[in-house]
Amino acid sequence: MQNDGALHGTHDSLHDALKRHFGFESFRPGQEAIVRNALAGRDLLAIMPTGGGKSLCFQLPALLRPGVTLVVSPLIALMQDQVRLLLDNGIAATFLNSSLDPAEARARTAALLRGEYKLLYLAPERLLQPEFLNSVLAPLARAHSIAAIVIDEAHCVSEWGHDFRPEYRQLATLRERCPGTPMLAFTATATPRVRADIVRQLALADPVVHVASFNRPNLFYAVRPKGRHSYAELLATARDDAGAGIVYCLSRRRVEELARKLCEDGIRALPYHAGLDAETRRVNQEAFIRDDAQVMVATIAFGMGINKPDVRWVVHYDLPRTLEGYYQESGRAGRDGDRARCILYFGAGDIRTADFLIQQKVDPLSGEPLLEEQRMARQQLRQVVSYAESSECRRAIQLRYFGEDFPGPCNACDNCCEPRALEDRTVEAQQFLSCIARLAQRRERYGIGHLIDILRGSESERILSRNHHTLSVYGIGKHHSVEQWRAIARSLLHQGLVSEIQDGYSVLALNAESWAVLRGERRVQVAASRSVRDRAAAGPHAAAPADVDGELFETLRALRKRLADTAGVPPYVIFHDASLREMARRRPATVGEFAAIPGVGQAKLARYAEPFVAAIRGHLHT
Repeated sequence: MQNDGALHGTHDSLHDALKRHFGFESFRPGQEAIVRNALAGRDLLAIMPTGGGKSLCFQLPALLRPGVTLVVSPLIALMQDQVRLLLDNGIAATFLNSSLDPAEARARTAALLRGEYKLLYLAPERLLQPEFLNSVLAPLARAHSIAAIVIDEAHCVSEWGHDFRPEYRQLATLRERCPGTPMLAFTATATPRVRADIVRQLALADPVVHVASFNRPNLFYAVRPKGRHSYAELLATARDDAGAGIVYCLSRRRVEELARKLCEDGIRALPYHAGLDAETRRVNQEAFIRDDAQVMVATIAFGMGINKPDVRWVVHYDLPRTLEGYYQESGRAGRDGDRARCILYFGAGDIRTADFLIQQKVDPLSGEPLLEEQRMARQQLRQVVSYAESSECRRAIQLRYFGEDFPGPCNACDNCCEPRALEDRTVEAQQFLSCIARLAQRRERYGIGHLIDILRGSESERILSRNHHTLSVYGIGKHHSVEQWRAIARSLLHQGLVSEIQDGYSVLALNAESWAVLRGERRVQVAASRSVRDRAAAGPHAAAPADVDGELFETLRALRKRLADTAGVPPYVIFHDASLREMARRRPATVGEFAAIPGVGQAKLARYAEPFVAAIRGHLHT
């Protein structure tokens, strides 16, 4: 193993190391600054979107600093995948987890203490075991042999994150055991609140905080009306785009149902949910990442540890639980930077189903409802529904959630590419806002559902017992349906013409813009409902550039699959689609030309140049 610890950090030497180890001529946006801070020994927190190349930001410094870098990772699949990729690049890396038998674990531990590895991946539970702390971590720390401690998926440390794991809280003790060792925290998503919590919980010392843009410009976002046509559209998506796809569902029953129907219609689809035994889940996951199955139909139990870069589409067949969860799950498309599609199916029935699931949040011992958790879950649900019903740029809504301003249009979502017609709803808006004002005079505030009941003249016990049937606005909107009123209310929220109190309750209040509408100083326009026949949501396919030889690309894909099967690894470990596409565009006929392809480092050049160049030459001579 070459020792790059003496690297001086010049621009040329750093880029030389990037090309030598990983095959890239240049860094992606934000990567170089993070790498240089890591090389300088700084604590840091880096927030980078999925597909932004965060792993390289700690892997490259690990190769260029003396000692071993410990990488804390929450899932076995995640660490195994990372190690496979590193080994294929000729980098000395390994993992320690429960998948190893005791003899193999001891052998790897002994090699670690001999200094044979540059990166070691392990779960927090393994790292914090007294035996590991005393017999492995302590001697490495005493010998100053730990280059850095990396906390991957660092959002797991925060109870405000989307995947909180209590064992991550204990990682702060590493600061006491390794006081001079840099700690590097990485995650793909974190709100400002979660970022502050990560810094505090991990006791990061004066950290450099890098927050990259959450924008994934290669992803096309769309929301489709849910109905009897939805399965036919899903089937068409799988047939029209031969690339890999993921379908997320809320229930195990729906997962099994869709996977079975897709198989019956000729699609190589597999199910994945927590009700399947561990071996079935493992086999199905391996089949998907090795391209033996095209589609994975799954609950949210699937995905966090999956590093498959060539997923071309993600469909949410049911409403996601949170906007952050949706960003994460849909973001598993297009990790390689090529175009991909994210489609969400939405219908009113989804809201009822989600609300039913929220009602199941009860104390396991007493059976009493966990009211605070239920309130917060409903607030998160309202954010998702607001996203689904909005006529605003989808990307702008997502990025605003993470505190990032994006004015739009993005030209890569259904609302921007084919905006819906606008209808003047000023009168209805005034009626809705008047209802809020009349209640405010009584020192009462309610949410959208109750306001709609008043406007539509409901005779429910809740309305009558509160004497809301005596309000002047009672029943003036009975000629509009609940869904029409809900669309008007959501549009008022999107346009800032009414405020929502963010305390977990669905409570509306007037603001200065509301009074401008009530005084007739401002008109209100609402987007018309999207027709079920509107095909805008399909979005663009990930078509190859015109100068890419499509036949050669498929030949190289087949070669990659054969080599991967022989080596027992997923095809993307050999090369990403982007590298194959460049080969099919440039047609390198010599080893020297092949070395210039992005993703071809020294190890891959030695291992794969001969078969790929031979395949390209053979294609050129046919």
